[in-house]
Amino acid sequence: MLTWLKQVLGISPTLDRKKTPLPMGKPIRETAVPPPTPPPAQPTPSGQDHAQQFLEKLQEKIGRLADDFANGSINQQQFQKLYAHYQREMRTVETLIETDQSQSQWGDAFQEGESVLIRQKHAAKAKGYAIYDNNSGMPISTLGKFEVDPALFVPMLSAFRSAMAEIFGGGIQSTAIEGGRWLCFVPSQFTTMMALFTAEPANKQIAFLEQLHSLFEKANRALLPNSPIEIDDLVFPHEHFLGKWKR
Repeated sequence: MLTWLKQVLGISPTLDRKKTPLPMGKPIRETAVPPPTPPPAQPTPSGQDHAQQFLEKLQEKIGRLADDFANGSINQQQFQKLYAHYQREMRTVETLIETDQSQSQWGDAFQEGESVLIRQKHAAKAKGYAIYDNNSGMPISTLGKFEVDPALFVPMLSAFRSAMAEIFGGGIQSTAIEGGRWLCFVPSQFTTMMALFTAEPANKQIAFLEQLHSLFEKANRALLPNSPIEIDDLVFPHEHFLGKWKR
């Protein structure tokens, strides 16, 4: 009867059903994803680091320059001009490195300028170079004002050729001579270079002499073993510092 009445009134049987509420679950919490950890920051190279790298590249170029001349790839003028160019670049960079010092006060800057003058006044300066053949003991060439009595160093050079390790310890030697000057002996395979200074040279200057003479022998390694040595065919990197050689 109830069903029939619902049909007469147009009520759908499904509408009378009680809707059972769906069970409510726990709300879904969104879990925050932490951002990725950035990689550790790499230290930024300082200006002095860049300058040091540049100096190292210049040294490599100078080494290749010596090889190029020894192999006949370049001529004397090319060697001298390129070597002078590289040396100017090195001096510029080294000056920038030495002067890049932060000063906290103006007084410090003034004292710094005064100390530079004192340093320059008392620095040892090269007056002249001489290169001798190890086999004959004869001079190959001189440069600058090498005003030294041969009686002072010829016996020492002769002793060096016969007993280098015992007399000179196998490396550079320097000694004070008359007039407050200093004479440095720079031995190598074929020749020995002597450098005359106004005062005692600093260790850095002595190390540079060794590097300079090593470059000389490296560039001329195809010519120095010959007898007699063709002096006019040699290249002298020393000319950049004191002028033309007397041959």
